[in-house]
Amino acid sequence: MAENVTRVPKRILVSLMESLSAGVVPRSGAPYVAIGRADEVSALLDKIKDAGEGGAFTRFIIGKYGSGKSFLIQLVRGYAVEKGFVCCDCDLTPERRLSGSGGNGLATYRELIRNMSTKTSGDGGALSNVLLRWISRLQAETASDGTAPDSPDFEKRVSERIFKTTGEIETSFGGFDFAYVLNAFYRAHVSGDDLKKTCALKWLSGLYETKSEAKRDLGVGSVINDDTWYDYIKLMARFVRGIGYEGLIVFVDECVNLYKIVNRQARESNYEKLLSMFNDTLQGGASYLGLVFGGTPAFLEDSRRGLYSYEALRSRLTDARFASGGYRNLRGPVIRLERLTDDELYKMNYSVDPGITDEDLALFLEDTLSGPDAGSMITPREVIRDLLSLLDVLGQNEGAAFGDLVKAKKKEKEENAAGKGVEFLDF
Repeated sequence: MAENVTRVPKRILVSLMESLSAGVVPRSGAPYVAIGRADEVSALLDKIKDAGEGGAFTRFIIGKYGSGKSFLIQLVRGYAVEKGFVCCDCDLTPERRLSGSGGNGLATYRELIRNMSTKTSGDGGALSNVLLRWISRLQAETASDGTAPDSPDFEKRVSERIFKTTGEIETSFGGFDFAYVLNAFYRAHVSGDDLKKTCALKWLSGLYETKSEAKRDLGVGSVINDDTWYDYIKLMARFVRGIGYEGLIVFVDECVNLYKIVNRQARESNYEKLLSMFNDTLQGGASYLGLVFGGTPAFLEDSRRGLYSYEALRSRLTDARFASGGYRNLRGPVIRLERLTDDELYKMNYSVDPGITDEDLALFLEDTLSGPDAGSMITPREVIRDLLSLLDVLGQNEGAAFGDLVKAKKKEKEENAAGKGVEFLDF
């Protein structure tokens, strides 16, 4: 067993164990249980660094169910917020898409903003804290320049800084209204108008249904909708950069739900939106922004319904000719997750010592990897869930031995395989 044991805070440990036991990706604490994927993480962090320097990028993480793509997304999200980025993440569903006539794209934007996270708000809901930090920072900068907080000119000087920040984005599409709402939030904060602050947060979160409601509450003549939500993501990226963060990284998982759209026109409308976002990040239309999409091989490669069915995307995302034969290109737009090595799977004891030996773990892994298809088909989710389930059984049954349970299950598997070896035909 490992000699250097990392102590995990109990709050995070409980959440981790519950998530992993159920085969669900933990939202916090992923670095504590990260095994392998060092090359993939490094490639993504390199692109995130580029975004912090004013660039933009789009990457697709492709892997089958249980291969670790969602885990990788949460792992990289954790690293990004630690490095000073604002992150937004969501899973696509039949109701949340990139485009749609019934508010499907807007639903995705709302979920992204709801899950906005920073280093100090790692579990989401960070929008209000981001805006309050912005105001506090400007007040501190004004005070440090020699204007006392109790001076009659203090609020005027802060306001000048506010308008300087928002003025830089006013010329972009939607920028004027975006800046207007930010100023409204500041004025409401200074005057103690909590209702107006709530209205400003509601608008920035895309929760206004009609322009008339927004006009009545804030005096702004537009709302975020299905057609414009990505433009406001770009504005948010520039804004958070202007107030001291490194940039904005957006993670969109479960993109297989786009592949599952039955209506061809609706499906291609989403692929067209994805293409425009992809082109925008690569052609200089966005800055301080990263987009990371997670999906299955079918979502990418199916020539009838996947991204490859849309020629403009296929030509951009197809693997290069020389990225084959065991050679990988992690600098391309598609990062494919390969199966973890046996050594990496063996390390999945996570420094836990429930009284089992290295030999026990080796026996467990040998049994897990046995079978005609296990070598290529086994996923981290299956290994983790089986191991934690086995440890749960040991903890609840006095006298049960790890090795005996594994050997019994192995014997049962062999007997079942032998029973299926002969088929009798009934004429």
